[in-house]
Amino acid sequence: MALDLTPEQKATGKANFDQAAGDLARGGKMKDTMAVGGDPTRRDLLKVGLAAGAVVPVSAAVYFGYESWKGNKAVKTAFIGTGDEGGVLVGEHNPEFNEVVAVCDIRPTNLDRIFKGEPNGPRKGLDKIYGADAEKKIARYDSVEKLLADKDKLGLEAVVIATPLNTHDPITRLCLDAGLHVLCEKLMARTIGRCKDMIRHAQDKGLLLSIGHQRHYSTLYAQAMEVLNTGVLGDIKHIRALWHRNNSWLYSASEAEKAKYALEYGLPYYIDGWWKPVPKEDAKALPPERLKELAFGNPAVYGFRDVGELVRWRISNTAGGGLMAELGSHQLDASSIILGHVHPLAVSGVGGKFFYGTDPDGKNRNDRESDDGVFVTYEFPGPTHPKAGKGGKNADDVVVVTYTSMNTNEFESYGEWVMGSKGTMFLEKEANVYLFREKDKTKKGDAAAGGRDTKVTVGGAGGGKPALEATSTWGGGGGAAISKAAGSPEWDTAVRGYRTEMEHFAYCVRRWQEQGGKVSYEKDEKGKLKYADILPRCHGEVAMADAIVALTANMAMAKRERIVFEDAWFDPKSDEVPETKHARKQA
Repeated sequence: MALDLTPEQKATGKANFDQAAGDLARGGKMKDTMAVGGDPTRRDLLKVGLAAGAVVPVSAAVYFGYESWKGNKAVKTAFIGTGDEGGVLVGEHNPEFNEVVAVCDIRPTNLDRIFKGEPNGPRKGLDKIYGADAEKKIARYDSVEKLLADKDKLGLEAVVIATPLNTHDPITRLCLDAGLHVLCEKLMARTIGRCKDMIRHAQDKGLLLSIGHQRHYSTLYAQAMEVLNTGVLGDIKHIRALWHRNNSWLYSASEAEKAKYALEYGLPYYIDGWWKPVPKEDAKALPPERLKELAFGNPAVYGFRDVGELVRWRISNTAGGGLMAELGSHQLDASSIILGHVHPLAVSGVGGKFFYGTDPDGKNRNDRESDDGVFVTYEFPGPTHPKAGKGGKNADDVVVVTYTSMNTNEFESYGEWVMGSKGTMFLEKEANVYLFREKDKTKKGDAAAGGRDTKVTVGGAGGGKPALEATSTWGGGGGAAISKAAGSPEWDTAVRGYRTEMEHFAYCVRRWQEQGGKVSYEKDEKGKLKYADILPRCHGEVAMADAIVALTANMAMAKRERIVFEDAWFDPKSDEVPETKHARKQA
C-alpha cells in the first residue's frame, strides 16, 4: 500500500468519492445513515452533497436532527479548562447555541490566552468572538468550587470540561451535583471504573452527559458512511489507522523566552507539544501546596506532583493515558463507527519509550512516563461473526484493525485506510476522503482497471447491487465535495465536528427542558435507547466503549499479552472492568 499519494492521485481519489456519492444518491442507494433514526429528509440532504463552504450550522443541524433550534435562547455555558483543547472548543463554539458566561482554569496563563487567542490556528479567543471587551462580560475563575458557587448568579445551565484526563470524573460529579449538564472532553476518564461512575451519576441526577469524540458529528465521516454502507468496497477485512508525529527536532529558546519560564522545571530538549516549558506565572500561582488544595480531596488520584506535571500531564501515567488516550481513541472510535459500532474482540501490541529518555551524557531528552511509540492490533467482529449482533455464526469473520503512533516520523498523513475486497477508502486528517477501486480480474482491458490512478463510476446504482466500475469518462457528475475547501488553511474545522457537537449538546439541553427537566436512559426490548433523539450522539455509554478500547490497549502493551474484551466491561451497570484483571500496578 502506498505510504502517501501524489497530488494527482489525491485528485482522482477525491473525484472518485464525489462521483460515487452522486451515483449512489441518484440510484436511491443512500440508506442506513449515521443520523439518528435514519431520517429520510437528512438522507435527501446528502443526495445533493454537502459542499465545504456549505457545512454551516443549518446544514449540520438538518442532517444531525437539530434544525428546530431556531428561536431558542442560547444555553448559558461555562468552559472549565482553557488550555490547548479548551481553546479549540471555545474558538469553535457557536454563540447562537452556547453563550459563554464564564471560564475557569487553575493556570493564569491559560485564562489570559482564552481571551486573547492565538495569531494562527484554531484557538481564536473570546475577544474575537465576543468583542474586545469580552473580559468585562465573561467571568473568570481559578477553581471549580468558586465557579459553581456563582452558578445561580451566572444563570449557568451547562459546562464544557476540557481539563487533564485524571480530573474529568471529579469535575463532572461536582457539576452534575450542581444541577448542570456536562459536555466533557475525551478520553472520558482515566479508568473504566471512573467512566461507569460518571454514567451512573448522570443517570441518578437525570442530567445530560456528553463526551467530546467529535467524529460522531463530522459531516465528512457521515457522508463516508453513506457510501460505505452501500457495500461498494466489498468485504472489509482490514482498517489501517495511524497518527504519526515528528518531535525529534532540537528545541531552542532565546534569552528573552527563557526569562518567561520557570527554569527549575527544565526546558524541552526537543520541540514537543506534550513536553512544554513551565511559565513563571503558573509556577508562582501553583506551588505544590496549592495544587494539593485543588485536588478534589484526593491528591494521589486527582492531583499533580508539581506544576511541571500539570503542564505536561499528557506524558504522566497518573494524569494522562498517553498516545492511545489522546490520539488512538479518535482513530479507534472512527474504526468502530465504520464497522457498525461493534465492540472489539481482542487487542495485542507493542509500546514503549523507544526514543525519549536520558541520553548517555545524562541529559533529559523530554523524558516521560507514557509510551512514545505504540503499535497495536485489534480483532473486530465482521458482519457474520456471532458478536456482530446480526445473527451470524461465522467465528472466523474477523476484521483486523491496526493502529500506530510514533513521535519520530510524520511522512504519512494521519487518518484511516479502509480496505475492502473491491475498493479502498482513505479518510485523511478529518478533512478529505478518497476512493479507489481494486482491479477487476473478471474483466479485460480498460474495464479491469483499478488502483490509485483509475477513475470510477458506480454501476448497478439504479437497480442492482452497487459496484465500482472503471470508466474512461466521468458519469453524470458527482455530488458536491464536502472535503476541505481549496485554498483554506491547514486547520479547517468545517467538517471536523467540534462546533456541531456543541450545537447538538445545546439542542439536547433544550429538549431536556421540554420534557419537564428529566431525561431517561431507558432502552427498549431491542436494546435501543427510547429517547435517543434527546441524548447526545456520544453519550456516556458510547464514550465508555472508546475508553475501554484505548485503555485496554495500554494494558496489553504493558503486560505484552493479548487481552480478550469481556461483554461486562461495556455494561455500565456491571462492576466488571478491565483494570481489575489487567492493569499493571503503579509503582
